[in-house]
Amino acid sequence: MTTQPTPQHRTYTWSDPRPIVEAVQRLSGLEVLQDIGKGTLPAPPAIAALGIELIEVEPGRAIFELTPAGWHYNALGTVHGGVLATLADNALGAAVYTRLSAGTGYTTQGINITFLRPVTIDTGPVRCEGTALHVGRRTAYATATVTDLTGRLLAHATTNCQIFPAGGERPARTGQHAAQGTGPIA
Repeated sequence: MTTQPTPQHRTYTWSDPRPIVEAVQRLSGLEVLQDIGKGTLPAPPAIAALGIELIEVEPGRAIFELTPAGWHYNALGTVHGGVLATLADNALGAAVYTRLSAGTGYTTQGINITFLRPVTIDTGPVRCEGTALHVGRRTAYATATVTDLTGRLLAHATTNCQIFPAGGERPARTGQHAAQGTGPIA
């Protein structure tokens, strides 16, 4: 006999991200992230949606935390890999962003994540520390570890980021993007 699951409900709020977009033009990446951490600027909506929190930020390094909840689960009863990848993407990108000047943006070109252990509610809070290993004029490379609070490694991730002027100019659209109707300016 199967039992019917009890419906669960969740609500959350988020703030308009426009103050962050405006701050990018006048503040360095480190200053933007510090202001988010202090609550002077709102957290980005995607972070609010998943319950990810910015814990610490310094030049070339960012730490985010997530407390697993039932609404993070996949059909197998573990935290969905996409949730952990999003946690890692935030830490990786933020580590790069801490090294960028005012008016400079970035975007993830690719992310690679290796999951080493399943994460569940019983795991408790998980922490992702991102470190920028190289930040050049056009590209950056960062690495991150996802651990439980005892330091046990749960996942490892790397990223390549494209760096570009924020606000005004956008990354160039290639002929391939134009033909497919995709890309940075689709």
